[in-house]
Amino acid sequence: MPAAGGFAVPLWRAVAVFRVASLAYVCVVLIRDGDRYAHPLAAGALVLVMAVWTGVTAIGYAVPARRGWPLLLTDLGVVVAILLATPWVMGRPALDAGLPTLPVAWLSGPVLAWAVAGGRRRGTVAALVLGATDLSTRGVVTPSAFNGAILMLLAGVVVGHVARLTVTAGERLHRAVELEAATRERERLARDIHDSVLQVLALVQRRGAHLDGEAGELARLAGEQEVALRSLISGAAAAPVGDAPVDLRTLLGRLASATVSLSAPAGPVPLPAAVARELAAAVAAALDNVARHGGGRAWMLVEDEGSGVTVSIRDEGPGFPPERLAEAAAQGRLGVAQAIRGRLTDLGGTARISSTPGTGTEVELTVPRRQP
Repeated sequence: MPAAGGFAVPLWRAVAVFRVASLAYVCVVLIRDGDRYAHPLAAGALVLVMAVWTGVTAIGYAVPARRGWPLLLTDLGVVVAILLATPWVMGRPALDAGLPTLPVAWLSGPVLAWAVAGGRRRGTVAALVLGATDLSTRGVVTPSAFNGAILMLLAGVVVGHVARLTVTAGERLHRAVELEAATRERERLARDIHDSVLQVLALVQRRGAHLDGEAGELARLAGEQEVALRSLISGAAAAPVGDAPVDLRTLLGRLASATVSLSAPAGPVPLPAAVARELAAAVAAALDNVARHGGGRAWMLVEDEGSGVTVSIRDEGPGFPPERLAEAAAQGRLGVAQAIRGRLTDLGGTARISSTPGTGTEVELTVPRRQP
């Protein structure tokens, strides 16, 4: 889990600042306790090596391409080597007297680097390696030394967790920026299409709707393409996911065509996903009846009444006598009863169908927002 991108830069800078600050503390400890070491000059040389390595890591980790295993393993190996040399430089009497090992807090540098580069697991591994090495060089494990190893382990876990959160935040921000850019571009295209292509297609469809032959076919195709373009630029192709509320206009927009018009509120009409799907299926069944029985053009009207939503479907077909529905149900033809009324009943809503011969048919579907 590499910590890449702009969000990781402050973390790597913090690691470099920590190593410089801890190196300064090493110098203070050397000045304070150097006369008690077995080889003070060797201790000074070792501190010089630590200073050089601090500069190397600061430069190396500053470049994302260099934050791989070669530098990470070398960093860990250098600190382990310095820890192993500490007993000879300091001498056993100094260690037995409880003096801190020469690297002191500086040895935590690789732990932080591993945690930033790979998260909690890598930070934990580096902390365990360095903690075990530090305790083994002391000979006698004192409570303060053990507490230092535990603190280094906690630092690896916490910093690794923060690094992981940083990477996740960076990825989410990147996706949000991409989505915002895509949305703006779609809105721009929608404005351009609405001002040009859609108006031309609508004009062709209206002017040629009553013509015969190829001109009429061209008008029909223009109407279909107008509906498809409107669905595309309005995002109507997106399918509802899970049980989160969805905009009913999105589902009904797929049912619109050159012969089926949709009128809906300007704002969203949210419904639970399952309710919206069932209501859209009932509307589709009503439109299927219109097409099957020669209803001609149809109109859908969506009304958001706050406590519920009503969808009306009206056609200009021949209509039918009121008793026709009862006769169809008695003959076993249950399309309206099951596909429309059955769905609305399950949703706690109502389906009202009114028709008279020669005046078309109107279907009114109402569902409550608060489901029973």
